[in-house]
Amino acid sequence: MFNFDEPTLRTNIDSVKWSSPQEQLQESNTPDRDYLPMWIADMDFETAPAVKQAILDRAANGTFGYSDIPDEFGQTISSWWKNRHHFLIDPSNIIFVSGVVPAISSAVRSLTNVAEKIVVQPPVYNIFYNSIVNNGRRVYEVPLTHDAEENVYSMDFDALENAFSDPLTTMMILCNPHNPTGNIWSKEDLSRLGDLADKYGVIILSDEIHCEVVRPGLAHIPFASASDVCRDVAITCASPSKAFNTAGIHAAYAMIDNPRIRARFERGINNDEVAEPNSFACRAVIAAYTRCEQWLNELNSYIQANKDYATEKITNANIRTRITESNATYLLWLDCSAITDNAQDLVDYIYTTTGLKLASGEIYGANGKSFIRMNVATQRYRVEDGVNRFISAVHNYLS
Repeated sequence: MFNFDEPTLRTNIDSVKWSSPQEQLQESNTPDRDYLPMWIADMDFETAPAVKQAILDRAANGTFGYSDIPDEFGQTISSWWKNRHHFLIDPSNIIFVSGVVPAISSAVRSLTNVAEKIVVQPPVYNIFYNSIVNNGRRVYEVPLTHDAEENVYSMDFDALENAFSDPLTTMMILCNPHNPTGNIWSKEDLSRLGDLADKYGVIILSDEIHCEVVRPGLAHIPFASASDVCRDVAITCASPSKAFNTAGIHAAYAMIDNPRIRARFERGINNDEVAEPNSFACRAVIAAYTRCEQWLNELNSYIQANKDYATEKITNANIRTRITESNATYLLWLDCSAITDNAQDLVDYIYTTTGLKLASGEIYGANGKSFIRMNVATQRYRVEDGVNRFISAVHNYLS
């Protein structure tokens, strides 16, 4: 058994999550409240012991020159996806990249042309927009359909076909599983999406970085596994970084069966210099995928308990906030539309009055403007503290 309740100290290590603008809190109404970040998508748990040991063992050598990618890297990933996700991939079709976001941006540059259109499904991970716009391409938004009564999201296939039929649409960036809603897309949905992409010559770049964090008893479905058609139009990008809290190690990979797509992708990441590992990257991935499955299973149970606690507590607090059922990721998507049409204003109020930092949903697309994203991948005592601060702040905001 692993102890996920054990406190961790992440201040004074240059953590993005825990480096707070303290002056804002000092100017607030409650300057004595500690900063509590529940916004950016990384965890407060130490990584799995075997991953930590692999890094320490490598560091003990004391030399940190250029590193090759060992054959074991691709073989390990292939075995993991076969056993964990029932997806068969030839190790030779697995490509190291320094991160999923660098891989996405590189793919945009190497596989599409300036001014072409790339489809996204808001509300969705905001950095997708950066990867498109910063490279001179155009965002084509096809919003997810939101059933307000059931508070669930689904793909709008009529709108997707209309988008794909545009001659300037050449790529879609799919979030699978979906951040921030926590959807696990069904095999049927993914297969239907692949058929549309094949019909109109669109590449599907599937960001599956959150695939290891799922509700116990459920399974992630890789886009490329849904059908042979999906496999042929797919670039799958993934990393242990979310599930094993190793984002700072800069280790990720792409899986591409189609040889034409793969050749262009590989040329792009080499041009962009994001194809070489640091001294710890490959060893961390190999350790995570060969020695840490029990740790991951226990992590998922712990996170689900946190999600269940937060959902029940907030739902029963009578603060006009609903939570979308989340089957993947360690994120909660809070519907605050009965409170405000400007979640940023509410997020700012919560932060300045309680020290709790959350993410406003508007950054994930205009249809997220009345939502808040909360990260519960932290020790239970912090989740309890954060939820209590949220409830108290919303009560005061409403009064």
